[in-house]
Amino acid sequence: MKVLPIYQVDAFTSELFRGNPAAICPVEEMLSDELMQSIALENNLSETAFIAGADGRYYIRWFTPGAEVSLCGHATLAASYVIRHELGDQSEELSFDSLSGLLNVRFKEDLIELDFPAASFAHEPIPEEVAKQLPFEALDSGFNKDDLLIVAPNEETVASLNLDFTGLKNSRVRGVVISARSERVGVDFVFRWFGGPEVAIKEDPVTGSAHTMLTPYWSELLGKRTLKAEQISPRTGQLECEWCEDRVLLRGRALLYLKGLITVTGGL
Repeated sequence: MKVLPIYQVDAFTSELFRGNPAAICPVEEMLSDELMQSIALENNLSETAFIAGADGRYYIRWFTPGAEVSLCGHATLAASYVIRHELGDQSEELSFDSLSGLLNVRFKEDLIELDFPAASFAHEPIPEEVAKQLPFEALDSGFNKDDLLIVAPNEETVASLNLDFTGLKNSRVRGVVISARSERVGVDFVFRWFGGPEVAIKEDPVTGSAHTMLTPYWSELLGKRTLKAEQISPRTGQLECEWCEDRVLLRGRALLYLKGLITVTGGL
């Protein structure tokens, strides 16, 4: 039997009960894959992150209730918050070894800045299985290695969607991103993220990793390097995004919701 600390943090928000909640489990060394997956399923949040390390250098892994993923923005932001404010590491910059390579995080006053690799994007038609669920005519579409991007005519269309892609039979991606330009002052683009069958998430409240594709896309379209984004899920979340060629900088805030202990047995 082993007792582990656990924290739940609302990421990409300055208001409690907004943004995207992530569970963070600091461990001395990584647990078995099976046990980490079981803990993530038990937590039933879009992501549970496991972190090990000290003094600014950490190893991180991310699990949805259904699978391990190679990159997660909101859980990395939440983990960084826990490392600084709960574990007491006052390093100005954190480095995470991950399935997506080395990820750097910086603290800039009340903002946490994630330095992620930019994602490539290839224009392609929407698969028929997805297209038949859409109640609008798409302006553009394409894939990166993780997600399908669909551009909607306007923000109102994105806000009104009620979609479920968890039952797709021939899914190529972990999720479907539906985005549109915003006409509101102070917001450049909006989007929502609907999960495919592998991750077992109908809709993710705020998906930081999707901005590795969205930031270059909208930056080129709008002619701006730095953009303000809002994920208009029911919880909503806000990000500042900056495109730096092969990297994307994502900035946001986080708040602690709970901290406690979990007891696990076997598969350690």
